[in-house]
Amino acid sequence: MAKVLVVSGHTDLKNNSFANKIILERLAEIMPEAEYLYLDSEYTDWKFDVEREQERLRKADVIVMQFPFFWYGVPSLMHKWMEEVFVHGFSHGSKGKALVGKKLLVSFTSGAPEEMYQTGGIQGYPVDDFLIPLKQFAKACSMEWAGYIYSGGLSYASRHDDEKLAQMKAKALLHADRLAEKVRSL
Repeated sequence: MAKVLVVSGHTDLKNNSFANKIILERLAEIMPEAEYLYLDSEYTDWKFDVEREQERLRKADVIVMQFPFFWYGVPSLMHKWMEEVFVHGFSHGSKGKALVGKKLLVSFTSGAPEEMYQTGGIQGYPVDDFLIPLKQFAKACSMEWAGYIYSGGLSYASRHDDEKLAQMKAKALLHADRLAEKVRSL
């Protein structure tokens, strides 16, 4: 089986997450063989051990980036990790061959429902349009874009409504199951 690295990019998973926490807990239950990196708890000061992170990436066959969709992209913590770890000479450039052929799969949630992400919808564009930077990131690093798993309507703001909470929990668990199935198919 492929070596899988799951990177959680939530900036405060423990205190300010509902869906991503459930997704990652469920994923760890059904895919205990994967390695899990929780950026917010491992790097509370946002100072990354670049060599350690690069070694994790070298060992992985499949890299899963799990995050909430913040302002139409990855959260600031994950973005900083990308900026500092995926550097010229490691991940790209004439000598940056460490990630060639590795698969990149993104898994994300949004508070806004899926139907808002369509041409003419409230968000203005389909969710695929917001993923172009991540697709290009994979291409620049010579990784294979393995697609994404996305679930909307998972708003942290709804966590005090029991009915919505139950619906969101079920949706988050389904998301984790879909993610595990996708990873295993790679």
